Amino acid sequence: MSVFDILTPQLVFQAVEQWSGWQLDGSLVPYNSHINRVFGVREEDGRNFIVKFYRPDRWDKPALEEEHQFLLEAALAELPVARPVANEEAETLGEIVVETPTGDLPYYFAVFEKKGGRNFDAEGDEDWLRLGRLLGRLHRVGRAGQFSWRPVFTPGTTLLPQIESLADSGIVGDLGRDFENLLLPVAKELVPLFEGTELQRIHGDCHRGNILDRPGEGLLLMDFDDCAWGPAVQDLWLLLPGYREDCRREVNLLSEGYGEFQAIGQEAWDLVEPLRLMRMVHFLAWCHHQSGDRGFLKTFPGWGSKAFWIRELEDLATQVDRLVL
Repeated sequence: MSVFDILTPQLVFQAVEQWSGWQLDGSLVPYNSHINRVFGVREEDGRNFIVKFYRPDRWDKPALEEEHQFLLEAALAELPVARPVANEEAETLGEIVVETPTGDLPYYFAVFEKKGGRNFDAEGDEDWLRLGRLLGRLHRVGRAGQFSWRPVFTPGTTLLPQIESLADSGIVGDLGRDFENLLLPVAKELVPLFEGTELQRIHGDCHRGNILDRPGEGLLLMDFDDCAWGPAVQDLWLLLPGYREDCRREVNLLSEGYGEFQAIGQEAWDLVEPLRLMRMVHFLAWCHHQSGDRGFLKTFPGWGSKAFWIRELEDLATQVDRLVL
């Protein structure tokens, strides 16, 4: 059973109307989202909005407020981001508490203006320069503030705990020892590699699916749900079409565009393959957390089976071999 099974359309309308003071016209459009629940709603005057209900127990309220603060600062700096709408009390984070047989369940939510666009696939040199400039501008804002409640992207704070949690959960089955033996020594070796790395506020999940091209307006950066305190290059390498050594042109162009706002050196790009390993393990931990949701196995068939873990161990071993330690 999913924690969202009791989030009915009536509760969605009630939450948004009480928080905003609007009258909605009763239309509700669900959007694909594996972590949260996202719906399109429309006010009676015809304005369209997107409302996102955050997964309960995933983020504390201060962590969500930090996400919104980052977005509002970015918007104030005229960055093209999808920022949350504020109500009459200047609040951007709403909450509705639902009674369940096991106790009250709070849902936090946020409302955004609906903004369409097409997926942006960088092809020419200017496209890669645009992406570099966009992230250079974002990170200039990111460097001006701090996070205290968001995740910290380093091997010691995320990778090691996730490896241990997956191994201890029993989800890896009789391959659990192989999983630990492969990853724990590498994770410990990666810790000092990040010790001198400057950390800052970053998007955290800046893949191409989170960037839209809006005709006449330009690029739009979306979905700061995974914003974190981490190395700047985390937001850059996710845009690459392949391994770093196969993407020298893209790396150079991203660095050039980014460098118009702040420099990024070779030592930052040296973290790409360690960060790729961290993301692979992070995805496994995320799937484990989500695996009890209704419909999860339809999206990820075979997840958690022995055959699945055999393939994952092969992929992880291949990535470990790519690391230069």
